[in-house]
Amino acid sequence: MLIGAHVSPAGGLAKAIERGVQRGCEAIQIFNQSPRAWRPTVYREEDVATFRAAMADSPVGAVLIHAVYLLNCASSDRDIRAKTLASLRNSLRAGDAIGATGVVLHPGSALTGAVPAAIKRAGATIREALADSERCPLHLEDTAGAGGTLGRSIDELAALIDACGADQRIGLCLDSCHLFASGYDVRTPAGVDALIAEVDAKVGLGRLGSLHCNDSQTPLGSGRDRHANLGEGELGEDGIAAFLAAPAFDGLACVLETPGEERGGASAEEVALARALRERGLAARVPRRRARRAPAPAPAPRSRRKPR
Repeated sequence: MLIGAHVSPAGGLAKAIERGVQRGCEAIQIFNQSPRAWRPTVYREEDVATFRAAMADSPVGAVLIHAVYLLNCASSDRDIRAKTLASLRNSLRAGDAIGATGVVLHPGSALTGAVPAAIKRAGATIREALADSERCPLHLEDTAGAGGTLGRSIDELAALIDACGADQRIGLCLDSCHLFASGYDVRTPAGVDALIAEVDAKVGLGRLGSLHCNDSQTPLGSGRDRHANLGEGELGEDGIAAFLAAPAFDGLACVLETPGEERGGASAEEVALARALRERGLAARVPRRRARRAPAPAPAPRSRRKPR
């Protein structure tokens, strides 16, 4: 597992690698445009070359691009969908250029409309964006469930994948906080294994693409997306350890999106904590050796009768 954090590319794309290295990251995630504006950022060839060189000389082995939160692939407003398509297309092309592991996308929201129709609209938008890019995978992120958001269950994620034509470039990004808030209790190995079994049955483990590791400020099934620092929320350190140790997650990029101190994002210390918790979780999964039974006491010698 490649553990890291969401970092800023402010000051130049390669700065994201620098910030990742400072935090001890093996994986990073960035926004490829301002999260508060529709205008896409187009990287110059020299920006891409500098980024690739910086990454090659660093311990960072994976980069994710997170599509900005303004996007709504499922919107019934054609103007919003057109802007969404332009931004998503640009993110995927940026992913192609920098060799991203994937673009992470919140699939959208039905708002107060019918969910099946919203899923159909989202699928059409995503199919068009994929057709206008070449290689970069698209990871649909599960959601906490508030506000009509799509992807609140594995069933809904499976329906979205079907609506996208089951394109082989589509994978999943599973977020520990979102899973918990939408009702998946991933605080124990058994709970995580049940989730993995459902993913395998309904989507296929081959579509597991990336992870977000966040604690949750709100309780199980709350439907509210409120991230907490690792160990400071409802999952707690043991819950985070159980989530990170799932065998099906081996080799995936795992990014922290925690608030950090003073809303500064995950620190080097928290990235290190995530690694330590994964090791704790892995150790807990090792079958305990059966305690050796103490040797049975020798049978008491039979009394012999004296000859008469």
